[in-house]
Amino acid sequence: MIPYVLACIALGFAIACPVTAILVRLGHRVGALDSAGSAGHVKVLRKVPNIGGVAIFWGFAAPVFFALFTISLRPDELFRLVPPAAAFEARLREALPTAWALLGGAVVLHVMGLIDDRKALGPLLKLGLQVGVAVVVATFFDVRLLAALGEWWGTPGDLASIVVTVLWIVLVTNAMNFLDNMDGLSGGLGAIAALILMTATIVNGQWFIAAQLGLLAGSLGGFLVFNRPPARIFMGDGGSLVLGFLLATLTARTTFIDTSNPEFALGSAWYGVFMPVVVLAIPLYDIISVSAIRIAQGKSPLVGDHQHFSHRLVKLGLSRSRAVGVLWMLGAVTGISGVVLGTLKPWQAALVGVQTLLVLVVIAVLERAVLKGRDAE
Repeated sequence: MIPYVLACIALGFAIACPVTAILVRLGHRVGALDSAGSAGHVKVLRKVPNIGGVAIFWGFAAPVFFALFTISLRPDELFRLVPPAAAFEARLREALPTAWALLGGAVVLHVMGLIDDRKALGPLLKLGLQVGVAVVVATFFDVRLLAALGEWWGTPGDLASIVVTVLWIVLVTNAMNFLDNMDGLSGGLGAIAALILMTATIVNGQWFIAAQLGLLAGSLGGFLVFNRPPARIFMGDGGSLVLGFLLATLTARTTFIDTSNPEFALGSAWYGVFMPVVVLAIPLYDIISVSAIRIAQGKSPLVGDHQHFSHRLVKLGLSRSRAVGVLWMLGAVTGISGVVLGTLKPWQAALVGVQTLLVLVVIAVLERAVLKGRDAE
């Protein structure tokens, strides 16, 4: 199955790249350019189309829709194209309702993002819709993190797991949306995370999830051809919300540990559940730190400004393109170490955790020291 998963990267790229090229021209022609956002949003507008999320969405959604439709109505046709998939027919059919639900959730957030890119909807409305979608997929479909929480905490049914899953989906969705503040940043970090998570699901034998992550990585790669500095197109909320939602829900669908099976590929140690947190450490650091800064200043954490991690790196003296490169590398450093987390001995896993925290602490200390030095001048 590995060659077919890798082919999904190429397929996502082959769809998204030419579609993005078309959208660059179309955006200028119809005036679908960078917009101001909601009231109070601090932003420097550029004459660049912000509809690139359409290419990312369809690079992922078109193949997934074809696969789901074919499994539902013409499974033999799919198995003719991908013969090894026939051995997983029962699992594929069992996963169909959840896969349709995730695709439907992505459609809702994509449409909301496209509307918001043209006419600001307001942060509370957007947040409310994100929560609604997250509640639906976590409550009625097999999208759960830490399913054993109910037993551990003594809460009724799956309530604890649902709450944690909803919070995770909303947090990661907004983290990737917040990161869409410099050319190539959100798309690059999203592609890195998708490739790392794809590797984990290949090791784990969760082929359908691996294929979806491959499609997402390929779609982002095709988009980045035109979004790398200086960007000719932006993904907009129509892309960043979909990116965050897919990363969050696909990690929720991934089995990171099996405590009852010492031979489980990704490990049996309980701390393996923190793998997605380590893989997405940089986006999570950005949303948490910038929200804390805004709240400390008496501002809404949902209203954008130029105080993101990337902006703070530029204030330290980096160019915008180098700041993006640094964040890409940091995302790779934390992400790669996270893949093996569940297979490590406790002291080794502690070192990975300490390494991740030290990366973030060193950055925070440098930021603070430089800014204090400038204030003292």
